[in-house]
Amino acid sequence: MLSAPRSRTIVSLLNIALASGFLLTQATALHAQEQAMERTITVSATGTAEAEPDSARITSGVTTEAKTAREALSANSETMSKVIEQLKASGIYPKDIQTAAFNVEPVLDYSKDGQPPVLRGYRVSNQVVVFVRELPKLGEILDEIVSAGANQIQGLTFEVSKEDTLKDEARKVAIANALRRAKLLATAAGAEVGNVMQISEETTATGPVMYAPRMAKATAAAPIETGTSTLEARVTVTWALK
Repeated sequence: MLSAPRSRTIVSLLNIALASGFLLTQATALHAQEQAMERTITVSATGTAEAEPDSARITSGVTTEAKTAREALSANSETMSKVIEQLKASGIYPKDIQTAAFNVEPVLDYSKDGQPPVLRGYRVSNQVVVFVRELPKLGEILDEIVSAGANQIQGLTFEVSKEDTLKDEARKVAIANALRRAKLLATAAGAEVGNVMQISEETTATGPVMYAPRMAKATAAAPIETGTSTLEARVTVTWALK
């Protein structure tokens, strides 16, 4: 059994602990309330920078049809081998030639109304993606692969090798645009822009530039205009208001 003085000491300690917990809870609630009352402004803005493409990717291939799958595959493989050999002869590194798709499918004839489709043969498609490091040779390479037997050119995409580094200028412009808009809005509301609280960047994908060449040997390289690529950065910034 506890003595009276010791009992009073334990009770006092409990009271102090409860009081401390209550004060701590009050302080936490007050801090949360202050945070909730803090005024902020969030603005999204974009910035752009121009860059010249220095490389390209060609998606090309061969499609063949024959009565049997074996015949279609044999003809396709023979032609595709010529295309790849021509690419290498044009200075394309083997590591820059990658098979993108290979497909074997039946060719059905639906011409007779009300009748089930008739198997007419088989179609084999083989596509490769070719990375061209020397843009001045692009038109020549396109003509050469068509001449070697490629009967499909699905697309041509221009690329900027140092895109992320060159995009830094667009990021700076985006931040400057966001700050300008934030100051304009804050002033209109009778406030001032304070410290930055949060910054986030959105990533965007650029679409390919398409090119459809003539399916015949040209007397000169196909004319290709690389133009310039617009690099865009989009940011969202939150500032405190004061």
